[in-house]
Amino acid sequence: MPPRKPPPDSSKLDRVVAEAQRARAQREQGYREKALKMYPWICGRCSREFTRANVHELTVHHRDHNHDNNPEDGSNWELLCLYCHDNEHARLLDAASGADGNNANKNTATHRPFADLEALLKKDK
Repeated sequence: MPPRKPPPDSSKLDRVVAEAQRARAQREQGYREKALKMYPWICGRCSREFTRANVHELTVHHRDHNHDNNPEDGSNWELLCLYCHDNEHARLLDAASGADGNNANKNTATHRPFADLEALLKKDK
């Protein structure tokens, strides 16, 4: 019987995860606050306007997708609403997977499973 491995130290893992989350929150808070002071509270894509009541739905998007690139002049940031921000990242993922949105180059299905359905229905009568 092989010797058992000791269980992983979950407290160490919890500390590492908690520290990473704190660092992320601190980093985000810094550039988010700067961007909200620097730019008008309007989505850069759909032009939706925000107030203090709904500014939590306005996100800071990094144009180069590098969250560590936070120049003081804000040149890598744009404010996007949640929906436009999700759409921007979905487009990035689609581009990375090779989906170009152009259906002209894709093969189309040629199988027609119901092609003879009318004849089959008439035959049963």
